[in-house]
Amino acid sequence: MQKRSIWIGTALASSIVLLSGCLQGEQSLEELMDPPQNVQTVNDLDNAENKKEASENKKESEETTNNKDAKTTETTNRELYLIDENGMVVSQTLPLPQADSKEVAKQTLEYLVKDGPVSDILPNGFQAVIPAGTNINSLNLQDNGTLVVDVSKEFKEYKAENELKIIQAMTFTLTQFDSVDRIKLQIDGVEQNVMPVNGTPIGNGYARSDGINLHVGDVADLMNSESVTVYYPAQQEEHYYYVPVTTRVEGESDSKYESVINQLVEGPDYELTGLVNVFQNDVELTKKPVNQDGVLALTFNKSIFNDEKNQTISDPVLSSIVLTLTEHPNVESVQIKVEGTEQVFNENGEAYSQPVTREDVSEPSGI
Repeated sequence: MQKRSIWIGTALASSIVLLSGCLQGEQSLEELMDPPQNVQTVNDLDNAENKKEASENKKESEETTNNKDAKTTETTNRELYLIDENGMVVSQTLPLPQADSKEVAKQTLEYLVKDGPVSDILPNGFQAVIPAGTNINSLNLQDNGTLVVDVSKEFKEYKAENELKIIQAMTFTLTQFDSVDRIKLQIDGVEQNVMPVNGTPIGNGYARSDGINLHVGDVADLMNSESVTVYYPAQQEEHYYYVPVTTRVEGESDSKYESVINQLVEGPDYELTGLVNVFQNDVELTKKPVNQDGVLALTFNKSIFNDEKNQTISDPVLSSIVLTLTEHPNVESVQIKVEGTEQVFNENGEAYSQPVTREDVSEPSGI
């Protein structure tokens, strides 16, 4: 644009100076540092202000979008009990979007519904358990620790052979929350004394003590045996996960820890497809287990090592022990010791100097 020389009177010049002083307050830092050589028309100023406003709106919109994206990516790891490729009910720790504290239990249960939000994060070989289309109407926690779960009529659309798996998966998923001890079922507000398809009794509700992946085994004397839940490894490619099996073990109640360890060392029955034994046959306890303030001390012989020279215990062995024994309500952690050895290590060379908790061996699952 060519420069134009404009001759004006003194009064008009003063007005422009005053106007120019007013406009400078609205200009950006760059405009003040590099003032334009040409005089802008009113339309030009309007266009500049419109562009500035549009730019600010775009920036605000981008910031809002980024904030929303940040919120949606915030997750919390939760235990979901799903069905693996062998038909076993198995815990998988998966990242769920953060929810309001009052909605956490309901959200977690919604992630057990087939074709629901869990579909995007299901690990390979696993499936949800609650029939597709089921709505979680409400959850009501009673003072005695019973959580009343009300679901829609679509819940009834399952096969009879899956009935126990469904109630077990729901129970073990919801009892991960400290305030929940057992669950009771309602369908559209009607209390259920039995499961709707195969008639499994649930009048008193269902708790962890009622078991999961029930397997009697070869125990002959049921009256003198005790129900325990042990965790056997299953392998998927290079990855191990751990399957809880409720079975019976013989022995006195004061030796239940020894009975559980013996059950783990013996390994799963051949009928339990897909489960593996990761213990050597001659592994045994050399001292009586001692539980002090929730810390269970276990002392093994050296056969517990997968590498005696480096004094290492394999991760599957340790995880099986810790997951199994912390299933007992009075055991919070396990201290592993080996007779004749001052220190033991995991496969990464890290010392087991502190008791191992359930959280220490439960890692988020891959997709």
